[in-house]
Amino acid sequence: MEILPGKKVVLFDGVCNLCNTWVQRILKREKGDVFLLASLQSQEAESLMRARGIDTEKVDSIILIDPGVAYYLKSDAALEIARHLKGYRWLPPLLGWIPRSIRDVVYDFIARNRYKWYGKRESCMLPSPETANKFLDASR
Repeated sequence: MEILPGKKVVLFDGVCNLCNTWVQRILKREKGDVFLLASLQSQEAESLMRARGIDTEKVDSIILIDPGVAYYLKSDAALEIARHLKGYRWLPPLLGWIPRSIRDVVYDFIARNRYKWYGKRESCMLPSPETANKFLDASR
């Protein structure tokens, strides 16, 4: 699957309420129209992960694909996304100095408990007509 030039793709758990809350924040606070979005449950996400050798059985939370660079997982993905969000750009300088292994322990703890704490949807969210062009699985 080809990604549009200058775009980064956020892959997220489409049935997770916490993840969907953050997708809404991305849509509202994104600076510069950088991101496209796709749920991990979509064929588009599966294709993007397979092309990069990401084990779809082991990754069930956020992934950021930056076509010219690489991909980011877990806390690295969250911090890289925050760089492009109004009101959240202070997070990478504040938390980026913490070793990834420590950040990912916290990230994994939240990820493991996200359904228990925030709930789970029966199906992936459907984008509104106004935001459909931001979703790979809705617009292409």
